[in-house]
Amino acid sequence: MSTDPDLKEVLWKAADKLRGSVDAAHYRDFVLGLVFLKYVSDSSGEGAFRVPRGARWTDIAAQAHSRTIGSAIDAAMDAVMRANPPLAGVLPKLFGRDEVDQRRLGELVGLIGDVRFSGGQGGKSARDVLGEVYEYFLEKFARAEGKRGGEFYTPSSVVKVLVEILEPFKGRVYDPCCGSGGMFVQAEKFVLSHRGRLDDIAVHGQEANERTWRLAKMNLAVHGISGDLSARWADTFYEDAHPELQADHVLANPPFNMSDWYRDPGDPRWRFGVPPATNANFAWIQHIVAKLGPAGNAGVVMANGSMSSRQTAERGIRAAMVEDDLVSCIVALPGQLFRSTPIPACLWFLDKGKATRNQVLFIDARGMGTMIDRTERVFTSADIARIAGTYRSWRDGSYSDVPGFCYAAGLDEIRSHDHVLTPGRYVGTAKATAGDEPLTDRVERLTKELFAQFEESARLDQVVRSELGRLDGLVDGRLDE
Repeated sequence: MSTDPDLKEVLWKAADKLRGSVDAAHYRDFVLGLVFLKYVSDSSGEGAFRVPRGARWTDIAAQAHSRTIGSAIDAAMDAVMRANPPLAGVLPKLFGRDEVDQRRLGELVGLIGDVRFSGGQGGKSARDVLGEVYEYFLEKFARAEGKRGGEFYTPSSVVKVLVEILEPFKGRVYDPCCGSGGMFVQAEKFVLSHRGRLDDIAVHGQEANERTWRLAKMNLAVHGISGDLSARWADTFYEDAHPELQADHVLANPPFNMSDWYRDPGDPRWRFGVPPATNANFAWIQHIVAKLGPAGNAGVVMANGSMSSRQTAERGIRAAMVEDDLVSCIVALPGQLFRSTPIPACLWFLDKGKATRNQVLFIDARGMGTMIDRTERVFTSADIARIAGTYRSWRDGSYSDVPGFCYAAGLDEIRSHDHVLTPGRYVGTAKATAGDEPLTDRVERLTKELFAQFEESARLDQVVRSELGRLDGLVDGRLDE
């Protein structure tokens, strides 16, 4: 993040002005909506958006000390949406509600008014500056909201690993559970960093949560990305918004171990087997496979259970996908990358146009990453380069195994492990070095992972009990007959 830190600090302090006087569920929408409105007003001369008279920031600021400042902001939001069709139904209109402290709202308007987006900073455009501010705010809100924050935000260092491996230079990029659109933003940055153009990729996404869908629409608008997130939010399993799409690249971080999902056993997407009603992990993976074009590839964040589940349906689906040579790489991730969940995670990479046939690359990245505080780990640029570089060398035929880190296994070897895809089974053990993880960090990480396994064990116990109860009911019913 290279935007002037003073600007971020001013904006974040401004946001805190409203904290406590706004329902926590809507606080994020209030702040991001106001910042966005200030930006469109500042940048209207650049042609990014049309801002009608009466909706400009000067018009709003003139009413900052009025008891009707909230109604004025709602009216401005409405006017901007009418003048800019891509923003229709996206901006929040919550400011005039009775529960909103109009005095504090007026103070917030005054503080944001001191920020200037026009002209950018350090040679950046106003849009670049807002894009960085918007990403910064999304990250801050995700951290503050904990588990709920995980519904709309994937840590940027994880997204960068996906993007660097998939290399989405051109084509159709799809995310079936797009959250606030972070995958698309990183894909755009990848294209631009390789001297491509914004229109080299076409963005398609879907999101089931209304508020998160609005965040994504605003995020794409902020970054100048013209994407198709459909006309409204919808459940991907119940109502596929892009039924005919054949994507070149899929980037996704689906909800882990989702049990409450719409399941049609006859759905043609279940090419490798019907996923269990108790867990949608392999429903997401198969949906993604169904969306890939003839040479498409995908990077998916998954719970670790997907690599080794012994549940009959999941084990069968995983085996069938491996045997169909769709799985190209599995990356085991370190703990504490996701503040929103303690569940250990991994990355699945799928490729319909694999260059290295009948082989899967396993990367054990559990020892990588840097703690930025006592609770959160991030991948550094060097970590991302090492993981992506390993994948590229394997893909391009210049690869060598590294004990304890990476190993390329043939299908016969994977069969001998009953199609379990946990990298630790294949990569072996590295020699100990002076730079190993500090003992205190290792104990803390392993403790979190252990508790996560306890939670998963309790969940599976409930699943088993539920299934046994169902079977007992069937048996009793037949005896009654």
